[in-house]
Amino acid sequence: MKSDSLRNALPQRRTSRREFIRQGSLLGGLFMFGSFPLPSLGALSELKSVSAYPFNLGVASGDPTSDSVILWTRLGKQALGGIDTMGTALHVHYELADSESFSNIVRAGTAIATPELGYSVHTDVRGLMPGRDYFYRWHVGGATSQVGRARTAPLAASAVDRFRFAFASCQQYEHGFYTAYRHMAEENLDLIVHLGDYIYESSWGENLVRAHEGPEIITLDDYRARYTTYRSDPDLQAAHASAPWIVTWDDHEVDDNYAGIIPEDGQTPQQMLRRRAAAYQAWYEFMPVRLPVGREGPDMPIHRSFRFGKLMEMNVLDTRQYRNDQACGDGRKPSCAEHTDPSRTLLGQAQKNWLYSNLASADATWNVLAQQIMMASLRSVEINAEGASEELWPMDVWDGYPYERAELLDYLDLVKTPNPVVLTGDIHANWAADLKLDFDNEASRTVGSELVGTSITSGGDGQDLTETGSKLLANNPHVKFYNGQRGYVSNVLTPHMWTADFKILPRVTVAGEPISTRASFVIEAGRPGVQQG
Repeated sequence: MKSDSLRNALPQRRTSRREFIRQGSLLGGLFMFGSFPLPSLGALSELKSVSAYPFNLGVASGDPTSDSVILWTRLGKQALGGIDTMGTALHVHYELADSESFSNIVRAGTAIATPELGYSVHTDVRGLMPGRDYFYRWHVGGATSQVGRARTAPLAASAVDRFRFAFASCQQYEHGFYTAYRHMAEENLDLIVHLGDYIYESSWGENLVRAHEGPEIITLDDYRARYTTYRSDPDLQAAHASAPWIVTWDDHEVDDNYAGIIPEDGQTPQQMLRRRAAAYQAWYEFMPVRLPVGREGPDMPIHRSFRFGKLMEMNVLDTRQYRNDQACGDGRKPSCAEHTDPSRTLLGQAQKNWLYSNLASADATWNVLAQQIMMASLRSVEINAEGASEELWPMDVWDGYPYERAELLDYLDLVKTPNPVVLTGDIHANWAADLKLDFDNEASRTVGSELVGTSITSGGDGQDLTETGSKLLANNPHVKFYNGQRGYVSNVLTPHMWTADFKILPRVTVAGEPISTRASFVIEAGRPGVQQG
């Protein structure tokens, strides 16, 4: 999410989006850039030696279930000695143990690294015990990776007394150091959730502390290079190795503020579809996710759900791939006819049907929507050029899709989903809010809670309370907290209480800063809404 000042410096995108639609049939474009075939194994080789350390991008685990977890790594190109130019797939071996000493190896196996997927490796290790820590490492060409810690989810029907996880988003590499991830790794969490903007496709902002390689990224090789830069960071590697991750994407994994198949600016339909296909494949290649193949062209369903005993069910959403274009020219704008069109969607019908089915049958204590953009209203009231008071709506978030938001909140109330909690990233600030049936009426019933985490680095150091933040708090009484510094949200769940600690750093433009808790909020089971802890 670019700053308002940067957005104002960019060309207006409404004209370019209309031009996009005029340039051809979107259905034809979708057909042209449909699913890729499965990766070909080609020649399969056992690498005898490597010319450099092959695990320079670290290790990771993710998408845990009660009996399985995805293990991930990626072989560095410099270690392959030119074999990547021959189309040769490689054996990569893993070991899984019940302790860091690896004195008792409970599973050992072989995965395949293919050139089609950039020598990334995903293996779904099954048949594991529920609610257990496991430790894993990889081997290839006589080299051994660092050790990672994975953890399976508890059995779906099991009672869970306590669960600890953190969530984060928005880690513009140039804007600061990933010190927050080092602190996160030291918490020894059960789970880490990333809500999008894992990479940034372009450079923006001032006072950059380190540099991306190259200009704005477009091709698969471009995206791979950008992920490689981010994944090379040792603090990010430490967090990935410390616990399993559940991830989703937002806009910067492809193009700032793109909406479905509509780009930000200056791209033809064919260019945008090719770019989205490249970006989605690269995201898969670098993430520890359980997807069927990862070469699915510009269409890659990533919404999925996870169960952690009777304590928590987590629905992971995609609010980017299926949405209608932002209304009224995007940005923070007065309402317009497009904004009030009840047919507009963020989720798309198939994803919404899936979500509603899950919410209607939910029986966990805590039912989480892990998604990207703020759901609670954040409209502002400003004085316009004529001196009149004017309501402005942020069109890129749920405020820009008010009918679908109202439908979702009404549905939560109708089916009595237990303790809905929305987790949000994107906005580069901490917020805590009550989710109401009617945000215009303070007396309206609260049906859920929202916790919004700040960025890891995006936006630079930030500050505690800005003038803009103060105005938004005053205008939106359902919002209970704002903070504009950098960090993450650490959560402890029990059957009776959810405790969220908003953890912040004094600076991200200097490495190694200490972490502190700026505020804590609690949610009581059976009592929707956030309370100061």
